[in-house]
Amino acid sequence: MEFRDNLEKYSGLLKITIGLLISIGVIMVYSASYMYSKEHYGSSLYFFIRQLGFATVALLGAFIVSKTKYQFWYKYSFYINIFVSFLIMLTYIPGLGVLAKGANRWIAIAGFSLQPGEFAKYSTLLLALYLFENFETLDLKKRIQYSLNLLMPLVLLILQPDFGTFFICSIGIFLACFISSFSRKVFYGLTGLGSIVGVMILFAQPYRVKRLTAFLDPWANAQGSGFQVIQSWIGFANGGFFGKGVGNSLEKLFYLPEAHNDFIFSVIGEEFGFLGVISMVGLFLMFVYLGLRLCFEMKDRVATQICVLIISIIGLQAALNMGVVLGLLPTKGLNLPFISYGGSSLLANILAVGLVFSCVNRSAELRSSESF
Repeated sequence: MEFRDNLEKYSGLLKITIGLLISIGVIMVYSASYMYSKEHYGSSLYFFIRQLGFATVALLGAFIVSKTKYQFWYKYSFYINIFVSFLIMLTYIPGLGVLAKGANRWIAIAGFSLQPGEFAKYSTLLLALYLFENFETLDLKKRIQYSLNLLMPLVLLILQPDFGTFFICSIGIFLACFISSFSRKVFYGLTGLGSIVGVMILFAQPYRVKRLTAFLDPWANAQGSGFQVIQSWIGFANGGFFGKGVGNSLEKLFYLPEAHNDFIFSVIGEEFGFLGVISMVGLFLMFVYLGLRLCFEMKDRVATQICVLIISIIGLQAALNMGVVLGLLPTKGLNLPFISYGGSSLLANILAVGLVFSCVNRSAELRSSESF
């Protein structure tokens, strides 16, 4: 009885927290984008309506996923990851792939842009967990097949290039390896090898080195590579303790690039001040705490592992984004989960949360069967 009460309590609180994050995100997308939206699309509601539509579709999808058995997504993760890799490949096809900001990351479909890399964060995570949990029972042929499948989206992401998503996927894979029953000696070896490869990839492209130098001293090129983070700082400074009020940000008036995307946290800081920043950090900390607390109430090992990975990845990306916007980390091209504008990101994250609640439902079923 106590188990069910805890499961329902933490599950309910997590749903409320996620609902607050999504609601704040839709409101802040409107606030951060209305001038840009009016200037480029003729309506101040353009991004707001799209984000609201994305959220509605994503929540409906998450509800459906939560009612399915998580074992389906886990068992067929091999094919899901192949499908996601195929979608990433489509970004290279002229007329279908969309080249923006020097990268092929999007597919144009019926007036919308889909970013397959957002879904790779979770397809690689599930596949990695399946591979590491079942490594000893798989024959050599399947080990090779699963390993190559796991590497496929990572290679494609680097070629796009999309180092931020590649980094998140890599962290997810290492976390899956760490919490699985995989050999610790092999894990430490893979971690060392992965770190070396990661550093090599980081310094392989001049623009990544440029981002790193801009992070170390943004004022050295205040009108170039350091411009975005400096404008972000100005936004936080303008906000003070209580903020300028919702809709009153100046930085979003074409001063701060990506104001409704990757740097929306700066707009929150300007409009709601230090209190708004702390509240946003607090909401994400609450999300992580409730998510992990919920995980440890579960009675299914794999369900627990899946939930830990999903909650950790979303929490990590939120921390990285806020670190970048505050100038504490070099830019990576990662948005703020649930908050930043973007249908692919919102859909992927909310569907992943739907999988968390599928795991919750499975644990509730296990406990009910044990009580009879």
